[in-house]
Parts: sequence; C-alpha cells; structure tokens
Amino acid sequence: MPLPAKAFQRWLHGVAPDASVADVARASGVKRTTLAQQLVRGKVAEATVVGISRAFNLNPVAALGSFEPYRDLGKPPIPPTLQELVSQIATADLLHAIIARTEADTGTGAKAKGTGPPELSPPPHATSVKNWVDAIDDGELRHRVSAATGVAPQNYSAQLTANRLAPELAVATSRAAGVGLAGGLVATGLVTEAEAGWPHGARQAALDRLSDGQLTALAGERLQALGKTLRRQEHDQRQTEQIWENLG
Repeated sequence: MPLPAKAFQRWLHGVAPDASVADVARASGVKRTTLAQQLVRGKVAEATVVGISRAFNLNPVAALGSFEPYRDLGKPPIPPTLQELVSQIATADLLHAIIARTEADTGTGAKAKGTGPPELSPPPHATSVKNWVDAIDDGELRHRVSAATGVAPQNYSAQLTANRLAPELAVATSRAAGVGLAGGLVATGLVTEAEAGWPHGARQAALDRLSDGQLTALAGERLQALGKTLRRQEHDQRQTEQIWENLG
C-alpha cells in the first residue's frame, strides 16, 4: 500500500527539514524523477522511505512505523521463530552445511582445519517469501490474510510463486500469524535482518540447531520443490517452441 504523499512530506520534513527533493534523491540513491513522480501521483513507495531512512541513518522499520498503515512496526520487535530463521537460509547454504558436516565427520571439514563455517548468504533467496509463509502457516493463514486484506487467495498465491509480497501483505501475514511484524519485510528483501531487529548470527544458530536428519530432510524438500519448478519451466518452454514452430 503506497504511502500518502502528504504524510510522507510531513515525515520527510521532520527527517531532513532543509533538504530539497534533489538533495534527498542524491543522498538516498532514489532517482529524482522517481521521487517527483511519486509525489505528483500522491503515492510514495515503501522502498522510497527505506532508502531515505538509510541515507539519514534511521532505522527503516521504525521509519515505516511512522505511517498509519504500518503503525505496529513502531512497537518493540518480536524475535523471529526458529522456523522463520531457517526459512531464510538459501538452499545452496543448506547443501554446503550438509557437505561441511560430512567432511567434519571424516576429519576433513572446516572444523577439523580450525576454520569456521562459510558465511550464510543474506536474504532474500530464490524461494524466501514462500518458505517464510510456509514456516508460519498453521493451515489457515492464507484464508485469514485474505479475509483481513480483501486480497483473493489466488492473487496472494501468485505473489508467493513469484517470490514477492507487497509490504502491506507481508505485514498483514505476520500479524495474522502472530509473529514479528518485520519478518516478511526481511523475506522480501525490503529490509535487512539487522534492521528488523533479528539477533546477529541468528540464522546460523538456527542452522546449527538442526540435526543431521532434519537438515537433510529440509534440503531434500527444497530440492524436490526446485525440481518441480524447473520441470514446469521446461514444459512451458517446449510448448512455446512448438507454437513458434507451428506458426513458422
């Protein structure tokens, strides 16, 4: 839900009272034309607020909490659940962890050599949004979000399939699941783990807590889902090629 331009201008005046649109655009990396167009249309994107907040050393989550649709973000953050943390670990990192554990068992891994595990890649990853929703879903979450927001379930699912989720839907999903409100913003890549108040190293700690069996099963599920996606893409590609051949 884009933010009202008047509310944004009031917020911006409080953040940088003497800065011009050009100054703000230059500092934040937001294109001047983009910012001007958003102001003219009366709707400012949440990403714009995030970029400006970072430029002026403000926490983006707290900044979004200054606006009515995201008022709850101003409250103290709720720590992410173990499931949320694991959902934000890329499949490649899970596979690396399996290899590292296997090598450690044989005395040839990183621990045996006195080095730490490789650093996890930051969110988002290829399936971070859907994984996050699946991690907090009790079976009725999608229906509750649909009822609360008016977004049709098929449209909601389409966003998950595309690995994206509008900020207001991400927050609504968190609220409906009773978890930290900024978790979905991390999964979509709008804010970082640190900006959302996630403890440093929390994802690595969650990964370390998984048993070998749990880790292997999770990686297997991810690979199976990836295989289905790739097969569907290959099927669509073949159909497209056949259509072009018939037209040619």
